Amino acid sequence: MENEHPAVARDTTVVAAGRPLREHDQPVNVPITMTSTYFGQNPISGNDRAYGRYSNPTWDAFEETLAELEGSTLPALVYSSGMAAVAAALSLMPAGGTLIMPRHSYQGSLVLAGEEAGQSRFTLRTVDIADTAAVVHEIEKAYAPLLWLESPTNPMLEIADIQTLTRAAHDAGAIVVADNTFSTPLVQRPLEAGVDVVLHSVTKYLAGHSDVVLGALVTSRADLRERLHAYRSHHGSIAGPFETWLALRGVRTLAVRIERSQTSALELATRLQKHAHVDVVKYPGLPEDPGHERAAAQMEGFGSILCIEVRGGEAAADAVINTVQLWTPATSLGGVESLIERRRRHHGEPASVPANLLRLSVGIENVEDLWTDLDRALRAP
Repeated sequence: MENEHPAVARDTTVVAAGRPLREHDQPVNVPITMTSTYFGQNPISGNDRAYGRYSNPTWDAFEETLAELEGSTLPALVYSSGMAAVAAALSLMPAGGTLIMPRHSYQGSLVLAGEEAGQSRFTLRTVDIADTAAVVHEIEKAYAPLLWLESPTNPMLEIADIQTLTRAAHDAGAIVVADNTFSTPLVQRPLEAGVDVVLHSVTKYLAGHSDVVLGALVTSRADLRERLHAYRSHHGSIAGPFETWLALRGVRTLAVRIERSQTSALELATRLQKHAHVDVVKYPGLPEDPGHERAAAQMEGFGSILCIEVRGGEAAADAVINTVQLWTPATSLGGVESLIERRRRHHGEPASVPANLLRLSVGIENVEDLWTDLDRALRAP
């Protein structure tokens, strides 16, 4: 996969990167390499594959593509799940240090961080990540901090000032990890703002078809990549080649999926603002949204996730879930199909998430059909 191509836009990169060499009768797509080990008995050097837990050619294609999209010259690292990637990123946490994490983060990240803090590995501080001054204060007073960013946050869609917070964290000697799952590198590239490690649940937008469970980490720092690669190898959190091949196939359509879904998300959010059965609409693309100005400055688009608080409380929100016919009631996000979920149904979701909040992952269906189905469900007696 040393096939060089000229500098191109990222919506071309999703198609062009990670391809085999252009040689006569070679395949256009990278094959699936199914092997547990590699031939060779010479002393192992740093460039040898050696064993299937360390490397795989199918991984290479995906990892090179994601790195190019995020703006790193170092290959990304694919993991067996988003949570495996979260665990690897948390392994960078200094022993006895302070992890600073948004109070509204992906639930799995919060739960794992809480468990490890409960084992006295580190101290966990949760913050309102949109309150820049308060977060900077926490960073400055923390011992051996690691800053964890989500922007937009899951599910409250708060927007962090990534560059300012990263600068403050680096001044304090901290590593900065940013979960970029919601935005994808087509909408936001945290490495460009100075972030050290970018995390993806590949399960979501990158794979894009709700048929694989994978994670990934990207860094521009060779020392951190070495540590994260060692964690993956030693903890066995490796991805299957078939799943990785599916994820790369999904990346090929990322640009058209994101373009379609975030255009529909803005249209739906705009209409829902005026709906008689909706109390609150959360979407950073709305000019009235508290994070709009910041999102417009650091994102290219506003993503495909929106949230609504249904008038009538939890029971009314559940009724919408039970009435929709085109929207799919399910957890997860980022697939071609539109998903809808009441987040507080999950044990451990922060109490600050309203019980009547529905998270909507907008897919690529016709926006008028999505609106008709949702509007009918909201109006149902």
